[in-house]
Amino acid sequence: MENLNLFTSTQDVIQDALSKLGYSNEMYDLLKEPLRILTVRMPVRMDDGTIKVFTGYRSQHNDAVGPTKGGVRFHPEVNEDEVKALSMWMTIKCGIVGLPYGGGKGGIICDPRTMSMGEIERLSRAYVRAISQIVGPTKDIPAPDVYTNSQIMAWMMDEYSRLRENDSPGFITGKPIVLGGSEGRDKATAQGVTICIEEAAKKKGFQLKGARVVIQGFGNAGSFLAKFLHDEGAKVIGISDAYGALHDPNGLDIDYLLDRRDSFGTVTTLFENTISNKELLELDCDILVPAAISNQITSDNAANIKAAIVVEAANGPTTVEATKILTERGILLVPDVLASAGGVTVSYFEWVQNNQGYYWSEDEVNEKLRLKLVEAFNNVYSISETRRVNMRLAAYMVGLRNAAEASKFRGWV
Repeated sequence: MENLNLFTSTQDVIQDALSKLGYSNEMYDLLKEPLRILTVRMPVRMDDGTIKVFTGYRSQHNDAVGPTKGGVRFHPEVNEDEVKALSMWMTIKCGIVGLPYGGGKGGIICDPRTMSMGEIERLSRAYVRAISQIVGPTKDIPAPDVYTNSQIMAWMMDEYSRLRENDSPGFITGKPIVLGGSEGRDKATAQGVTICIEEAAKKKGFQLKGARVVIQGFGNAGSFLAKFLHDEGAKVIGISDAYGALHDPNGLDIDYLLDRRDSFGTVTTLFENTISNKELLELDCDILVPAAISNQITSDNAANIKAAIVVEAANGPTTVEATKILTERGILLVPDVLASAGGVTVSYFEWVQNNQGYYWSEDEVNEKLRLKLVEAFNNVYSISETRRVNMRLAAYMVGLRNAAEASKFRGWV
């Protein structure tokens, strides 16, 4: 049976990567689970006067390199295993782009789509009070994730500053610019994916201009990405959201779709001739970008993927089994831990700017981001070629090395 559990399938790849790097079983024992995970229960007064108790998590995978770093998601399907797996991926992401961080991740089981702004604010502040002992600019730095944004980060920072009785902009990233946010942070994930797509196209020997692209997901990453690629002359022939997908072999009108989408990335409900997400993934195209949810390309459909390049903008969209099938078929797979590292890279820039109290222009941020990601891409690609392993395993090998070396130097293993 194919393993669809993100946590245990991540452990499998970590074990494989560490053994290829020559580390002992003790190192795997240390890195296969987070060092700490906190589960919190938060009573929040709702608008109708009732009290609702929410459950939240904060996972810190490994802090040997430096403070842990990672987003906080508000979603009805948040669970402990998912948060643990995501914190492990953050360690790997930070290692790939050479940031002085370990991985962290947080989540609250809730559906913000059914809550008022006041309820979301009270929940955000309650979460910070609940986890305040284990977070901070030198301990663990949260950021936005699924269904959280700069406004929620602002409330969280304000609550933390009240608790600590000093202004702490470096406690959290993804903040509004006026509160110490960084230029370019909102587009950073999509910008990073775009850079990886450009580099992958070079390796495959074709131009991005005129290339046919399919993007699954039209949320924050997917919609910015569609715009960037469209502006670079690529033909975006398919996009999707939770309700269905749109396809036009001549290229979709991206500006029109961006104009019509709602704040949750929904746009297909306005059209009649939609196709399913399953059909979207199997469209004939040059570049396929899964930018929605996990386990979308599996052993069931990997043989039907027609793209030359698959670039993962979502977390865990391709299973380990499907990764092997795609690689054997000669498809270049750029894994999530590399492709979506733009967000954490610019979050790091934001933290650096907060620490030094000096802020950069958007051009400076984008230039620094490009340098980091081009270097990271080429690094992973060359390990994949020289060690004859798929890009996911190569990315894990690059990404885990820092945490493993730092743990060794500290005398933990």
